[in-house]
Amino acid sequence: MFQLFRQAKLSKLKILLLIMFLALNIIGTLYLPRLTADIINNGIAVGNRDHVYTIMVRMLIVTLLTGVSAICATYFSAWVATAFAKETRIRLFGHIQALSFQDFKHFKASSLITRATNDIEQLQSAFSMVFEMILPAPFVVVVGMFLAFRSDSQMALIILIVSIVFIIVFGIVALWVFPAFIEVQKGIDKMNEKVSQYISGIRVIRAFNRTKLEQENLDGTFMKFAKINIRINRIFAAMMPIVILAMSLASVAIVWFGTRRVDSGDMQIGDITAVIEYAMNIMMFLVMAVFASIYIPRAKVCAGRVNEVLNHIPEIMDGKKQLNNSDKLHLEFSDVSFQYHDAENPVLNGLNFSCEQGTTTAIIGGTGSGKSTLARLIPRLLDVTSGSIKLNGVNIKELPQEKLRDMVGFVSQKAFLFSGTIADNLRHGNKNATAEDMEHAALISQSSEFINTLENKFESNVSQGGRNFSGGQRQRLSIARMLMKKPDIYLFDDSFSALDFKTDSALRKALKDVTNESIVITIAQRISTIKDAEQILVLEEGKIIGRGTHKELLQNCETYLEIAKSQFSEEELANEQ
Repeated sequence: MFQLFRQAKLSKLKILLLIMFLALNIIGTLYLPRLTADIINNGIAVGNRDHVYTIMVRMLIVTLLTGVSAICATYFSAWVATAFAKETRIRLFGHIQALSFQDFKHFKASSLITRATNDIEQLQSAFSMVFEMILPAPFVVVVGMFLAFRSDSQMALIILIVSIVFIIVFGIVALWVFPAFIEVQKGIDKMNEKVSQYISGIRVIRAFNRTKLEQENLDGTFMKFAKINIRINRIFAAMMPIVILAMSLASVAIVWFGTRRVDSGDMQIGDITAVIEYAMNIMMFLVMAVFASIYIPRAKVCAGRVNEVLNHIPEIMDGKKQLNNSDKLHLEFSDVSFQYHDAENPVLNGLNFSCEQGTTTAIIGGTGSGKSTLARLIPRLLDVTSGSIKLNGVNIKELPQEKLRDMVGFVSQKAFLFSGTIADNLRHGNKNATAEDMEHAALISQSSEFINTLENKFESNVSQGGRNFSGGQRQRLSIARMLMKKPDIYLFDDSFSALDFKTDSALRKALKDVTNESIVITIAQRISTIKDAEQILVLEEGKIIGRGTHKELLQNCETYLEIAKSQFSEEELANEQ
């Protein structure tokens, strides 16, 4: 927890000011009881009005300074805690960006959201409590106890006993609540996961008429989380009467013993008042510290969860080599294999092929043959298990990820759009894009026809994920976004599947003029989409079982021929051959 605080880049001046105002607040708080004793013993008791007025003015000044110090301490406490939360979130989010697909299987998305929001929020609240309640408490207790013993040792002993009782009670409660706080944070993870899954799959849930069943599942998750919190609140509820009882008994004991010592002449009335004030201050700060400290175990759990992510070494690390200069770009797969951590068998096995600038390489195969996995290897969304992928003779693992991904334009199998406007989404490909650039990209991607029918054209609203557009429209906008980037390698991962044949054909024809100086890799299920490629690879169970042109594969690859037969009529197939 405090390791995270030390790692945050915070203003040392504001931390120093926080400590200074906390110290002034403590000094003022502990000085006031002495003034109270003085005004009673040497002013009111002996009828010295001038002394009363003098001490009153002094008390007023001390009270004002103490109040201002308390306000300033609260302000700087809030600033430091908030700045810590901001810096930690930035660090955490930056580290999450470096995680690979494999890493995201280790940390679920719902858990990462909880850690970046609720966990850090709990840490922020904990640090605010540490500064305002826990940090001053030891000074108030030690110095207050010393001053109380100076006033009367027997009276101070009562305060000491009550303080020890508080600490013992706190220790017992902390042992009870620590495991519960671990369950609370895991419960939040589970709720986020369930709610996210419910919202994402709402169409499927309604289509299968499972709304009631899913609501019951959610209710079960919410109820489990509620029971944990109720258990914690019951512990807190049991503590409050104990604290109030202890404070009340301490006050009664001080007054009772104090009156007897005044009667015997061992104490003055003002000293009793001072001891009572010391007792109230000590117990008040101790109570606040105890209740604040109860949340420290939860903050410790949250800090552990945040540190777990920050200390996780990303699977994909940056290289530092520069790309070799060459007239033409050359991409080569050398004996490439890949296996997911939780899989029994490799997804890809011993792939060998190369792609040249100005040519199109197409990849086709059945479901589960490894096509999408192959596509993710090129921009290093995944890293090869064995073998190498080389760009101009340099292993892409040795290149900076930012440099590599600047060169690759990738349209994934599932077209995803960000909330905002169409223009905002296209500028993800080029933040400095002009209106003419966007219109050109839309024209090539065949998006113009539906964009121009919208009232606000490129400023039309896009919902999260692009759900206010059809699948084909999302694919075309995703392709337009990639075209804005003007990459060296165009990577289409089944990006034409939602398009009709007419749009597919027009789009591929328009793309030829734009991509003729780049490497193009197209993954598709439809032969009509890839038949003009200079090189077609047929994948089956992660292996290349055929390669060549469309006509060559129809002659010498049985699997390719079977795919063609399922998509073409006999007459069309005869013409293709």
